[in-house]
Amino acid sequence: MSRSSPEALYHSIAQAPVAAPNGSDIELDNEEGIEEIIQPISRVDPRIKWINFVLGCAVLLPWNALITAIPYFLSRLSGSSLQSTFISYLSITFTLSNFLCLAHATATSKQVSTISLTGITVLTLLLTLSTFLTLSPGFFFTFVLLNGIAQAAFGSYLQNSVIAVASLFGPAAVQAMLAGQAAVAVVVSTVQVISAAASVNTSTESMDRPAAIDALDVISSRARDPEERSAFIFFGLSTIFLVFSAAAHRWLVSLPAYHSVAGALEARKPEPELGTDDERRILVSAGPSRGLLTQKQSIWRVAKTNVLYEIAVAYVFTVTLTVFPPITSSIQPTNPSIHPLLFTSIHFLVFGLGDFFGRYICSFPRLLVWSAKRLLALSLSRTLFIFLFLLCNVQRPPNPTPDSLSSLIPDSPIPPIINSDFLFMLILFLFGLSNGYVASMCMMSAPSLEHNPRLKGKKEDVDVAATVSQFCLIGGLVLGSVASFAVRGAVCGCNPFVL
Repeated sequence: MSRSSPEALYHSIAQAPVAAPNGSDIELDNEEGIEEIIQPISRVDPRIKWINFVLGCAVLLPWNALITAIPYFLSRLSGSSLQSTFISYLSITFTLSNFLCLAHATATSKQVSTISLTGITVLTLLLTLSTFLTLSPGFFFTFVLLNGIAQAAFGSYLQNSVIAVASLFGPAAVQAMLAGQAAVAVVVSTVQVISAAASVNTSTESMDRPAAIDALDVISSRARDPEERSAFIFFGLSTIFLVFSAAAHRWLVSLPAYHSVAGALEARKPEPELGTDDERRILVSAGPSRGLLTQKQSIWRVAKTNVLYEIAVAYVFTVTLTVFPPITSSIQPTNPSIHPLLFTSIHFLVFGLGDFFGRYICSFPRLLVWSAKRLLALSLSRTLFIFLFLLCNVQRPPNPTPDSLSSLIPDSPIPPIINSDFLFMLILFLFGLSNGYVASMCMMSAPSLEHNPRLKGKKEDVDVAATVSQFCLIGGLVLGSVASFAVRGAVCGCNPFVL
Protein backbone atom coordinates (compact mmCIF):
# COMPACT_ATOMS: atom_id res chain seq x y z
CA MET A 1 0.00 0.00 0.00
CA SER A 2 1.41 3.36 -0.98
CA ARG A 3 0.95 6.12 1.51
CA SER A 4 1.02 8.63 -1.33
CA SER A 5 -2.18 7.17 -2.74
CA PRO A 6 -5.34 9.09 -1.80
CA GLU A 7 -6.97 5.72 -1.19
CA ALA A 8 -4.50 4.63 1.46
CA LEU A 9 -6.13 3.50 4.68
CA TYR A 10 -6.28 6.29 7.28
CA HIS A 11 -4.29 8.51 4.86
CA SER A 12 -6.12 11.72 5.65
CA ILE A 13 -5.73 11.22 9.39
CA ALA A 14 -2.01 11.56 8.92
CA GLN A 15 -2.51 14.91 7.21
CA ALA A 16 -5.21 16.35 9.41
CA PRO A 17 -3.91 19.37 11.32
CA VAL A 18 -4.78 19.43 14.98
CA ALA A 19 -4.70 22.60 16.99
CA ALA A 20 -3.12 22.48 20.39
CA PRO A 21 -4.92 23.99 23.36
CA ASN A 22 -4.62 27.80 23.49
CA GLY A 23 -3.04 27.75 20.03
CA SER A 24 0.33 26.60 21.33
CA ASP A 25 2.38 23.57 20.35
CA ILE A 26 2.73 20.77 22.85
CA GLU A 27 5.68 18.40 22.93
CA LEU A 28 5.18 15.14 24.78
CA ASP A 29 8.26 13.42 26.17
CA ASN A 30 6.45 10.81 28.23
CA GLU A 31 3.00 9.43 29.00
CA GLU A 32 2.41 11.35 32.22
CA GLY A 33 -0.31 13.97 32.02
CA ILE A 34 -1.44 12.94 28.56
CA GLU A 35 -4.97 12.28 29.77
CA GLU A 36 -5.59 16.00 30.29
CA ILE A 37 -5.19 16.98 26.63
CA ILE A 38 -8.47 17.43 24.76
CA GLN A 39 -8.42 17.13 20.98
CA PRO A 40 -11.11 19.16 19.19
CA ILE A 41 -13.13 17.54 16.42
CA SER A 42 -13.90 19.57 13.30
CA ARG A 43 -17.46 20.00 12.08
CA VAL A 44 -18.79 17.78 9.31
CA ASP A 45 -22.02 17.96 7.32
CA PRO A 46 -24.61 16.08 9.46
CA ARG A 47 -25.78 14.17 6.40
CA ILE A 48 -22.28 12.79 5.86
CA LYS A 49 -21.99 11.84 9.53
CA TRP A 50 -25.28 9.95 9.46
CA ILE A 51 -24.40 8.15 6.24
CA ASN A 52 -21.08 7.10 7.75
CA PHE A 53 -23.02 5.92 10.80
CA VAL A 54 -25.24 3.76 8.58
CA LEU A 55 -22.26 2.40 6.63
CA GLY A 56 -20.51 1.63 9.92
CA CYS A 57 -23.54 -0.46 10.85
CA ALA A 58 -23.36 -2.26 7.50
CA VAL A 59 -19.67 -3.08 8.01
CA LEU A 60 -20.27 -5.20 11.12
CA LEU A 61 -23.78 -6.40 10.34
CA PRO A 62 -22.61 -9.71 8.77
CA TRP A 63 -20.76 -10.87 11.90
CA ASN A 64 -23.43 -9.65 14.29
CA ALA A 65 -26.14 -11.26 12.20
CA LEU A 66 -24.41 -14.63 12.18
CA ILE A 67 -23.62 -14.83 15.89
CA THR A 68 -27.06 -13.53 16.88
CA ALA A 69 -28.72 -16.24 14.79
CA ILE A 70 -26.76 -19.00 16.54
CA PRO A 71 -29.90 -20.48 18.24
CA TYR A 72 -31.42 -20.97 14.77
CA PHE A 73 -28.27 -22.57 13.38
CA LEU A 74 -27.99 -24.94 16.33
CA SER A 75 -31.64 -25.94 16.03
CA ARG A 76 -31.08 -26.92 12.40
CA LEU A 77 -28.08 -29.05 13.43
CA SER A 78 -29.97 -30.82 16.22
CA GLY A 79 -29.21 -34.54 16.33
CA SER A 80 -25.89 -34.07 14.52
CA SER A 81 -22.36 -34.31 15.90
CA LEU A 82 -21.69 -31.03 14.09
CA GLN A 83 -23.87 -29.06 16.49
CA SER A 84 -21.44 -28.80 19.40
CA THR A 85 -18.50 -27.59 17.27
CA PHE A 86 -20.46 -25.32 14.94
CA ILE A 87 -19.94 -22.05 16.84
CA SER A 88 -16.17 -22.44 17.07
CA TYR A 89 -15.88 -23.38 13.39
CA LEU A 90 -18.07 -20.42 12.42
CA SER A 91 -15.90 -18.03 14.44
CA ILE A 92 -12.56 -19.23 13.11
CA THR A 93 -13.60 -19.45 9.44
CA PHE A 94 -15.25 -16.02 9.49
CA THR A 95 -12.40 -14.24 11.26
CA LEU A 96 -9.70 -15.95 9.17
CA SER A 97 -11.46 -14.97 5.93
CA ASN A 98 -11.88 -11.44 7.29
CA PHE A 99 -8.19 -11.22 8.19
CA LEU A 100 -6.85 -12.50 4.85
CA CYS A 101 -9.21 -10.42 2.71
CA LEU A 102 -8.58 -7.30 4.77
CA ALA A 103 -4.85 -7.80 4.21
CA HIS A 104 -5.43 -7.90 0.45
CA ALA A 105 -7.86 -4.97 0.53
CA THR A 106 -5.42 -2.82 2.49
CA ALA A 107 -2.38 -3.76 0.39
CA THR A 108 -4.18 -3.05 -2.90
CA SER A 109 -6.35 -0.14 -1.68
CA LYS A 110 -9.45 -1.71 -3.24
CA GLN A 111 -12.55 0.53 -3.17
CA VAL A 112 -15.58 -1.65 -3.96
CA SER A 113 -18.35 -0.44 -1.65
CA THR A 114 -21.22 -1.02 -4.10
CA ILE A 115 -20.13 -4.55 -5.02
CA SER A 116 -19.50 -5.43 -1.37
CA LEU A 117 -22.89 -4.18 -0.20
CA THR A 118 -24.62 -6.05 -3.01
CA GLY A 119 -22.81 -9.26 -2.15
CA ILE A 120 -23.61 -9.06 1.56
CA THR A 121 -27.27 -8.30 0.75
CA VAL A 122 -27.61 -11.37 -1.51
CA LEU A 123 -25.91 -13.64 1.05
CA THR A 124 -28.19 -12.40 3.83
CA LEU A 125 -31.20 -12.99 1.60
CA LEU A 126 -30.05 -16.60 1.12
CA LEU A 127 -29.98 -17.05 4.90
CA THR A 128 -33.52 -15.69 5.03
CA LEU A 129 -34.70 -18.19 2.43
CA SER A 130 -32.94 -21.05 4.25
CA THR A 131 -35.62 -20.89 6.98
CA PHE A 132 -38.09 -22.34 4.45
CA LEU A 133 -35.82 -25.13 3.15
CA THR A 134 -35.26 -28.61 4.56
CA LEU A 135 -31.53 -29.34 4.42
CA SER A 136 -29.46 -32.13 5.87
CA PRO A 137 -27.30 -31.13 8.87
CA GLY A 138 -24.08 -31.67 6.91
CA PHE A 139 -25.23 -29.60 3.93
CA PHE A 140 -26.62 -26.86 6.19
CA PHE A 141 -23.35 -26.77 8.19
CA THR A 142 -21.34 -26.30 4.98
CA PHE A 143 -23.79 -23.74 3.58
CA VAL A 144 -23.62 -21.49 6.66
CA LEU A 145 -19.82 -21.66 6.90
CA LEU A 146 -19.36 -20.83 3.21
CA ASN A 147 -21.93 -18.05 3.52
CA GLY A 148 -20.02 -16.63 6.48
CA ILE A 149 -16.68 -16.85 4.66
CA ALA A 150 -18.14 -14.97 1.68
CA GLN A 151 -19.75 -12.33 3.92
CA ALA A 152 -16.43 -11.83 5.73
CA ALA A 153 -14.67 -11.36 2.39
CA PHE A 154 -17.17 -8.79 1.11
CA GLY A 155 -17.18 -7.11 4.53
CA SER A 156 -13.39 -6.71 4.48
CA TYR A 157 -13.44 -4.73 1.23
CA LEU A 158 -16.44 -2.73 2.45
CA GLN A 159 -14.62 -1.92 5.68
CA ASN A 160 -11.54 -0.77 3.78
CA SER A 161 -13.62 1.49 1.55
CA VAL A 162 -15.74 2.97 4.34
CA ILE A 163 -12.75 3.75 6.57
CA ALA A 164 -10.82 5.31 3.68
CA VAL A 165 -13.71 7.62 2.77
CA ALA A 166 -14.58 8.51 6.37
CA SER A 167 -10.98 9.42 7.16
CA LEU A 168 -10.97 11.92 4.30
CA PHE A 169 -13.81 13.79 6.00
CA GLY A 170 -11.90 13.94 9.28
CA PRO A 171 -12.23 12.61 12.85
CA ALA A 172 -15.92 13.46 13.20
CA ALA A 173 -16.87 11.19 10.29
CA VAL A 174 -14.62 8.42 11.59
CA GLN A 175 -16.21 8.74 15.03
CA ALA A 176 -19.69 8.43 13.47
CA MET A 177 -18.61 5.30 11.61
CA LEU A 178 -17.20 3.69 14.77
CA ALA A 179 -20.40 4.54 16.63
CA GLY A 180 -22.36 2.78 13.91
CA GLN A 181 -20.21 -0.33 14.31
CA ALA A 182 -21.06 -0.45 18.01
CA ALA A 183 -24.73 0.43 17.54
CA VAL A 184 -25.42 -2.31 15.00
CA ALA A 185 -24.85 -5.01 17.61
CA VAL A 186 -27.42 -3.37 19.89
CA VAL A 187 -29.99 -2.97 17.11
CA VAL A 188 -29.43 -6.48 15.78
CA SER A 189 -29.74 -8.00 19.25
CA THR A 190 -32.86 -5.97 20.02
CA VAL A 191 -34.54 -7.17 16.83
CA GLN A 192 -33.56 -10.73 17.70
CA VAL A 193 -34.98 -10.43 21.23
CA ILE A 194 -38.28 -9.07 19.89
CA SER A 195 -38.56 -11.73 17.20
CA ALA A 196 -37.55 -14.47 19.67
CA ALA A 197 -40.17 -13.29 22.18
CA ALA A 198 -42.84 -13.23 19.48
CA SER A 199 -41.84 -16.69 18.29
CA VAL A 200 -41.82 -18.15 21.79
CA ASN A 201 -45.25 -16.68 22.55
CA THR A 202 -46.65 -17.99 19.28
CA SER A 203 -45.19 -21.42 19.98
CA THR A 204 -46.66 -21.45 23.49
CA GLU A 205 -50.12 -20.49 22.25
CA SER A 206 -50.05 -23.22 19.62
CA MET A 207 -49.64 -25.87 22.35
CA ASP A 208 -53.28 -25.32 23.40
CA ARG A 209 -54.74 -25.78 19.92
CA PRO A 210 -56.22 -29.03 18.57
CA ALA A 211 -53.72 -31.49 17.13
CA ALA A 212 -55.48 -31.53 13.75
CA ILE A 213 -54.95 -27.78 13.30
CA ASP A 214 -51.27 -28.10 14.24
CA ALA A 215 -50.82 -30.89 11.70
CA LEU A 216 -52.24 -28.69 8.95
CA ASP A 217 -49.95 -25.84 9.99
CA VAL A 218 -46.88 -28.09 9.81
CA ILE A 219 -47.85 -29.14 6.30
CA SER A 220 -48.48 -25.56 5.13
CA SER A 221 -45.49 -23.90 6.82
CA ARG A 222 -41.93 -25.13 7.19
CA ALA A 223 -40.79 -22.53 9.72
CA ARG A 224 -42.82 -23.67 12.72
CA ASP A 225 -40.05 -23.77 15.32
CA PRO A 226 -39.48 -20.57 17.34
CA GLU A 227 -35.83 -20.46 16.22
CA GLU A 228 -36.76 -20.63 12.53
CA ARG A 229 -39.54 -18.08 12.83
CA SER A 230 -37.22 -15.74 14.72
CA ALA A 231 -34.43 -16.19 12.17
CA PHE A 232 -36.79 -15.42 9.28
CA ILE A 233 -37.86 -12.13 10.86
CA PHE A 234 -34.31 -11.22 11.79
CA PHE A 235 -32.60 -12.01 8.47
CA GLY A 236 -35.47 -10.41 6.58
CA LEU A 237 -35.06 -7.11 8.43
CA SER A 238 -31.27 -7.31 7.99
CA THR A 239 -31.71 -7.67 4.23
CA ILE A 240 -33.98 -4.60 4.14
CA PHE A 241 -31.43 -2.59 6.13
CA LEU A 242 -28.62 -3.57 3.74
CA VAL A 243 -30.71 -2.37 0.80
CA PHE A 244 -31.18 0.92 2.69
CA SER A 245 -27.40 1.10 3.31
CA ALA A 246 -26.71 0.68 -0.40
CA ALA A 247 -29.13 3.53 -1.15
CA ALA A 248 -27.42 5.69 1.51
CA HIS A 249 -24.05 5.01 -0.13
CA ARG A 250 -25.37 6.04 -3.54
CA TRP A 251 -26.68 9.25 -1.97
CA LEU A 252 -23.28 9.90 -0.39
CA VAL A 253 -21.39 9.68 -3.66
CA SER A 254 -23.91 12.07 -5.27
CA LEU A 255 -23.30 14.83 -2.72
CA PRO A 256 -21.11 17.77 -3.83
CA ALA A 257 -19.15 17.49 -0.58
CA TYR A 258 -18.17 13.94 -1.48
CA HIS A 259 -16.82 14.94 -4.89
CA SER A 260 -14.86 17.85 -3.42
CA VAL A 261 -13.32 15.83 -0.58
CA ALA A 262 -13.23 12.20 -1.66
CA GLY A 263 -13.63 12.47 -5.42
CA ALA A 264 -10.16 11.05 -5.93
CA LEU A 265 -11.42 7.68 -4.72
CA GLU A 266 -13.84 7.48 -7.64
CA ALA A 267 -11.26 8.47 -10.25
CA ARG A 268 -8.27 6.35 -9.38
CA LYS A 269 -5.59 6.13 -12.04
CA PRO A 270 -3.68 2.94 -12.85
CA GLU A 271 -0.52 4.49 -11.41
CA PRO A 272 -1.27 6.52 -8.25
CA GLU A 273 0.20 10.00 -8.31
CA LEU A 274 3.06 10.51 -5.92
CA GLY A 275 3.31 13.37 -3.50
CA THR A 276 6.04 15.95 -4.03
CA ASP A 277 8.66 16.21 -6.78
CA ASP A 278 11.29 15.13 -4.28
CA GLU A 279 9.31 11.97 -3.49
CA ARG A 280 9.07 11.16 -7.20
CA ARG A 281 12.82 11.58 -7.74
CA ILE A 282 13.69 9.50 -4.70
CA LEU A 283 11.41 6.60 -5.58
CA VAL A 284 12.26 6.63 -9.30
CA SER A 285 15.99 6.68 -8.65
CA ALA A 286 15.74 4.01 -5.96
CA GLY A 287 13.56 1.69 -8.08
CA PRO A 288 10.39 -0.21 -7.17
CA SER A 289 12.17 -2.80 -5.04
CA ARG A 290 13.81 -0.08 -2.96
CA GLY A 291 10.46 1.69 -2.43
CA LEU A 292 8.81 -1.56 -1.37
CA LEU A 293 11.66 -2.32 1.01
CA THR A 294 11.38 1.12 2.58
CA GLN A 295 7.64 0.65 3.09
CA LYS A 296 8.16 -2.72 4.77
CA GLN A 297 10.83 -1.25 7.01
CA SER A 298 8.45 1.53 7.99
CA ILE A 299 5.73 -0.97 8.88
CA TRP A 300 8.07 -3.04 11.06
CA ARG A 301 9.50 0.06 12.72
CA VAL A 302 6.07 1.40 13.66
CA ALA A 303 4.89 -2.06 14.71
CA LYS A 304 7.79 -2.37 17.16
CA THR A 305 7.24 1.19 18.37
CA ASN A 306 3.57 0.58 19.21
CA VAL A 307 3.95 -3.02 20.34
CA LEU A 308 2.20 -2.40 23.69
CA TYR A 309 -0.89 -0.93 22.04
CA GLU A 310 -0.95 -3.74 19.48
CA ILE A 311 -0.68 -6.50 22.07
CA ALA A 312 -3.37 -4.81 24.14
CA VAL A 313 -5.93 -4.51 21.34
CA ALA A 314 -5.21 -8.02 20.05
CA TYR A 315 -5.60 -9.55 23.51
CA VAL A 316 -8.89 -7.73 24.10
CA PHE A 317 -10.49 -9.59 21.21
CA THR A 318 -8.63 -12.82 21.91
CA VAL A 319 -10.31 -12.98 25.32
CA THR A 320 -13.67 -11.91 23.90
CA LEU A 321 -13.79 -14.48 21.10
CA THR A 322 -12.49 -17.21 23.40
CA VAL A 323 -15.77 -17.28 25.34
CA PHE A 324 -18.20 -15.11 23.36
CA PRO A 325 -20.25 -16.63 21.93
CA PRO A 326 -18.98 -20.28 22.09
CA ILE A 327 -19.17 -20.53 25.90
CA THR A 328 -21.58 -17.74 26.85
CA SER A 329 -24.27 -18.99 24.47
CA SER A 330 -24.14 -22.41 26.17
CA ILE A 331 -24.98 -20.82 29.54
CA GLN A 332 -28.65 -21.52 30.23
CA PRO A 333 -31.03 -19.75 32.63
CA THR A 334 -31.27 -21.03 36.19
CA ASN A 335 -34.91 -19.95 36.22
CA PRO A 336 -36.89 -22.71 34.45
CA SER A 337 -39.65 -20.28 33.46
CA ILE A 338 -37.31 -18.44 31.07
CA HIS A 339 -37.20 -19.88 27.56
CA PRO A 340 -33.58 -20.73 26.52
CA LEU A 341 -34.05 -19.07 23.12
CA LEU A 342 -35.15 -15.81 24.72
CA PHE A 343 -32.36 -16.02 27.32
CA THR A 344 -29.69 -16.48 24.64
CA SER A 345 -31.08 -13.57 22.61
CA ILE A 346 -31.08 -11.31 25.67
CA HIS A 347 -27.49 -12.30 26.42
CA PHE A 348 -26.39 -10.99 22.99
CA LEU A 349 -28.24 -7.73 23.65
CA VAL A 350 -26.60 -7.27 27.07
CA PHE A 351 -23.12 -7.72 25.60
CA GLY A 352 -23.93 -5.32 22.76
CA LEU A 353 -25.16 -2.66 25.20
CA GLY A 354 -22.00 -3.02 27.25
CA ASP A 355 -19.80 -2.72 24.17
CA PHE A 356 -21.74 0.36 22.97
CA PHE A 357 -21.47 2.17 26.30
CA GLY A 358 -17.79 1.23 26.52
CA ARG A 359 -17.18 3.07 23.26
CA TYR A 360 -19.52 5.89 24.20
CA ILE A 361 -17.69 6.81 27.42
CA CYS A 362 -14.57 7.34 25.31
CA SER A 363 -16.16 10.67 24.36
CA PHE A 364 -15.67 11.97 27.93
CA PRO A 365 -12.13 13.41 28.26
CA ARG A 366 -11.87 12.75 32.01
CA LEU A 367 -12.48 9.03 31.47
CA LEU A 368 -9.79 8.51 28.85
CA VAL A 369 -6.62 6.48 29.42
CA TRP A 370 -3.90 7.06 26.83
CA SER A 371 -1.01 5.27 28.54
CA ALA A 372 0.03 2.12 26.65
CA LYS A 373 1.09 0.35 29.86
CA ARG A 374 -2.22 1.05 31.58
CA LEU A 375 -4.22 -0.09 28.57
CA LEU A 376 -2.17 -3.29 28.38
CA ALA A 377 -2.82 -3.92 32.08
CA LEU A 378 -6.56 -3.40 31.55
CA SER A 379 -6.50 -5.74 28.57
CA LEU A 380 -4.69 -8.51 30.45
CA SER A 381 -7.02 -8.16 33.43
CA ARG A 382 -9.97 -9.20 31.24
CA THR A 383 -8.68 -12.79 31.48
CA LEU A 384 -10.61 -12.96 34.76
CA PHE A 385 -13.89 -12.97 32.82
CA ILE A 386 -13.08 -16.38 31.31
CA PHE A 387 -13.06 -17.99 34.76
CA LEU A 388 -16.18 -16.10 35.85
CA PHE A 389 -18.18 -17.41 32.89
CA LEU A 390 -17.04 -20.97 33.59
CA LEU A 391 -18.53 -20.63 37.08
CA CYS A 392 -21.97 -19.88 35.61
CA ASN A 393 -24.61 -22.37 34.45
CA VAL A 394 -22.59 -23.73 31.52
CA GLN A 395 -24.32 -26.72 29.91
CA ARG A 396 -21.70 -29.41 29.47
CA PRO A 397 -22.22 -32.20 26.95
CA PRO A 398 -22.88 -35.75 28.13
CA ASN A 399 -20.60 -38.68 27.42
CA PRO A 400 -20.43 -38.87 23.62
CA THR A 401 -22.60 -41.49 21.99
CA PRO A 402 -23.43 -42.05 18.29
CA ASP A 403 -27.03 -41.02 18.81
CA SER A 404 -26.44 -38.06 21.08
CA LEU A 405 -29.17 -35.49 20.41
CA SER A 406 -27.58 -32.37 21.77
CA SER A 407 -24.43 -31.03 23.35
CA LEU A 408 -26.47 -28.68 25.50
CA ILE A 409 -27.72 -31.32 27.94
CA PRO A 410 -25.77 -31.39 31.23
CA ASP A 411 -23.94 -34.62 32.06
CA SER A 412 -24.62 -34.24 35.76
CA PRO A 413 -26.88 -32.03 37.88
CA ILE A 414 -23.99 -30.23 39.59
CA PRO A 415 -25.24 -26.74 40.45
CA PRO A 416 -23.19 -23.80 39.17
CA ILE A 417 -21.23 -21.65 41.62
CA ILE A 418 -22.75 -18.47 40.15
CA ASN A 419 -26.36 -19.59 40.35
CA SER A 420 -28.01 -16.32 39.37
CA ASP A 421 -29.22 -15.12 35.98
CA PHE A 422 -28.88 -11.51 37.12
CA LEU A 423 -25.22 -11.95 38.13
CA PHE A 424 -24.47 -13.65 34.83
CA MET A 425 -25.99 -10.75 32.89
CA LEU A 426 -24.11 -8.23 35.06
CA ILE A 427 -20.80 -10.00 34.40
CA LEU A 428 -21.64 -10.12 30.69
CA PHE A 429 -22.41 -6.38 30.63
CA LEU A 430 -19.07 -5.56 32.29
CA PHE A 431 -17.39 -7.92 29.82
CA GLY A 432 -18.86 -5.96 26.91
CA LEU A 433 -18.13 -2.61 28.58
CA SER A 434 -14.45 -3.43 29.00
CA ASN A 435 -14.27 -4.79 25.45
CA GLY A 436 -15.61 -1.58 23.92
CA TYR A 437 -13.63 0.78 26.15
CA VAL A 438 -10.18 -0.83 26.03
CA ALA A 439 -10.35 -1.64 22.32
CA SER A 440 -11.48 1.89 21.42
CA MET A 441 -8.78 3.52 23.53
CA CYS A 442 -6.10 1.35 21.92
CA MET A 443 -7.29 2.20 18.42
CA MET A 444 -7.52 5.91 19.30
CA SER A 445 -4.14 6.06 21.03
CA ALA A 446 -1.87 4.09 18.69
CA PRO A 447 -2.03 6.51 15.71
CA SER A 448 -2.38 9.70 17.76
CA LEU A 449 0.45 12.23 17.46
CA GLU A 450 -0.97 14.17 20.41
CA HIS A 451 -1.29 11.25 22.83
CA ASN A 452 1.31 8.72 21.65
CA PRO A 453 4.80 10.16 22.19
CA ARG A 454 6.33 7.04 20.64
CA LEU A 455 5.48 8.32 17.18
CA LYS A 456 7.67 11.37 17.87
CA GLY A 457 5.43 13.66 15.86
CA LYS A 458 6.00 11.87 12.53
CA LYS A 459 2.84 12.42 10.49
CA GLU A 460 3.92 9.89 7.90
CA ASP A 461 3.66 7.13 10.53
CA VAL A 462 0.04 7.80 11.52
CA ASP A 463 -1.62 5.78 8.75
CA VAL A 464 0.86 2.95 9.25
CA ALA A 465 0.15 2.85 12.98
CA ALA A 466 -3.61 2.77 12.37
CA THR A 467 -3.31 0.00 9.78
CA VAL A 468 -1.05 -2.17 11.93
CA SER A 469 -3.40 -1.75 14.90
CA GLN A 470 -6.34 -2.78 12.72
CA PHE A 471 -4.53 -5.95 11.67
CA CYS A 472 -3.70 -6.75 15.29
CA LEU A 473 -7.38 -6.34 16.17
CA ILE A 474 -8.42 -8.82 13.46
CA GLY A 475 -5.52 -11.08 14.46
CA GLY A 476 -6.89 -11.11 18.00
CA LEU A 477 -10.25 -12.26 16.64
CA VAL A 478 -8.55 -15.15 14.85
CA LEU A 479 -6.57 -16.17 17.95
CA GLY A 480 -9.70 -15.98 20.08
CA SER A 481 -11.58 -18.21 17.66
CA VAL A 482 -8.80 -20.80 17.84
CA ALA A 483 -8.63 -20.52 21.64
CA SER A 484 -12.37 -21.20 21.89
CA PHE A 485 -11.67 -24.81 20.90
CA ALA A 486 -9.24 -25.19 23.81
CA VAL A 487 -11.70 -23.70 26.30
CA ARG A 488 -14.49 -25.90 25.02
CA GLY A 489 -12.23 -28.93 25.31
CA ALA A 490 -11.50 -28.02 28.94
CA VAL A 491 -15.22 -27.57 29.66
CA CYS A 492 -16.45 -30.83 28.12
CA GLY A 493 -13.34 -32.94 28.74
CA CYS A 494 -13.50 -34.13 25.12
CA ASN A 495 -12.03 -33.52 21.68
CA PRO A 496 -13.45 -30.04 20.88
CA PHE A 497 -13.03 -30.54 17.13
CA VAL A 498 -15.55 -33.38 17.00
CA LEU A 499 -17.79 -32.75 20.04
